[in-house]
Amino acid sequence: MKFEIGTEFPRYFQPAYPEEFQLFSHLETTCAIPQVLFAITTYKANGKPNVCLHAWSCFHGDRTAFFAVMGCLYQHTHTYANILREGCFCLNFLSLSYYDRLVATIHQNEVETDEFQVGEFSAGPCRKIHAPAIREAFLNMECSLHSVQDLSGAGITAMVTGKVENVWVEEGMAQGYRRHGEQGFPLLFPGPQDLVTGAPNPTGIATLQLQKLD
Repeated sequence: MKFEIGTEFPRYFQPAYPEEFQLFSHLETTCAIPQVLFAITTYKANGKPNVCLHAWSCFHGDRTAFFAVMGCLYQHTHTYANILREGCFCLNFLSLSYYDRLVATIHQNEVETDEFQVGEFSAGPCRKIHAPAIREAFLNMECSLHSVQDLSGAGITAMVTGKVENVWVEEGMAQGYRRHGEQGFPLLFPGPQDLVTGAPNPTGIATLQLQKLD
């Protein structure tokens, strides 16, 4: 037996917080697919550094280029406006130990706020783009803006694709699978909806454990 969930909202689904299903599709909590967590950093129009904790993305390309595809960036945010204005952004991958500091930048993100100070992050320069980088990140990706597409056409979110122009990797993470363990990439998975009762579950944060080499 399989549960079938379509595009019509299941009336028995209960939100984890009041606005959950105003922000996200119910299919997200139905599937609960893990996504890597990272911070997007940009400059605001006034020159203050901006930090945006993000997931819902993938990374791929071919021999000619490598791309960061961010599939769900809200169009009302500072980050979206900054990317359109500057034509670039930096992606910063930090271990789970920095999670609470990243969350703090969600709650203190006014136009005049220096969000690096809020998160107690050290700012480093990017070489090929005009954006701040988080020095504490074990991996930084400098990206130029490649394309923007409103997938739903509703003016709520956008798929923003960046071409990766430069990558920095911390020396201690440059060998083997250290980036893929407890000190490496953290993953976010939406709290999986209980498909029997409709009850919510909390959002989960996980780290990777290598199971097999192919």
